[in-house]
Amino acid sequence: MTLIKNPQTFPDKEAHFLIDGPAGQLEVLTTLPETQPMGVGVICHPHPLHQGTMNNKVVHTLSKAFAKKDLATVRFNYRGVGQSEGTFGNSIGEVADLMAVLQWVDKVLDKPTLWLAGFSFGAYIAAMGATQHACQQLYSIAPAVNHQPYDELPAITCPWVIIQGEQDEVISPQVVYDWYAHHAQPNMQLFKMPETSHFFHGHLITLRETVENHLVTPA
Repeated sequence: MTLIKNPQTFPDKEAHFLIDGPAGQLEVLTTLPETQPMGVGVICHPHPLHQGTMNNKVVHTLSKAFAKKDLATVRFNYRGVGQSEGTFGNSIGEVADLMAVLQWVDKVLDKPTLWLAGFSFGAYIAAMGATQHACQQLYSIAPAVNHQPYDELPAITCPWVIIQGEQDEVISPQVVYDWYAHHAQPNMQLFKMPETSHFFHGHLITLRETVENHLVTPA
């Protein structure tokens, strides 16, 4: 399928296209809510070397949650994934990809109110985005705190929700809890999901509802 490139407006229905990124074209998927959007939610997928893509079920669930709360949504494939050009950028490149997506969003939506979310590896990419761009709220789903340099993150001042499955077989829940206990600030909330694995099998509805119920709207 041939995709359109660099749309100059935000599509008025679900759309699949390419935009310019720092390592070549980036593959993007956008949706609109049923009502006038109050902002946009951008979602970062899990590790590209472990089958992570923008079509991941957790990423799709986050998109549905944002849409339910009247946000336009943007998912994208990092460099080297799907139809995105380039090769794995060892987190640095993927953060640059996110910033290119945010630059496009700011252009076509005139700097909208932004929510960021990421799952696993993508939680760190989204967190880095929140340190470089104004953000209404950040969601970190099963953040890989034992694999990425969370201790070196610049300060994140927006409301920050962390959601962790208690039976995660990929990311140690206790490592996440210990990291949170050491770094917790008034803007941060941790939600533990009982009997929940890394990919939230059988618990995607609960994940979606948790995101929806704690979304912070502009004052």
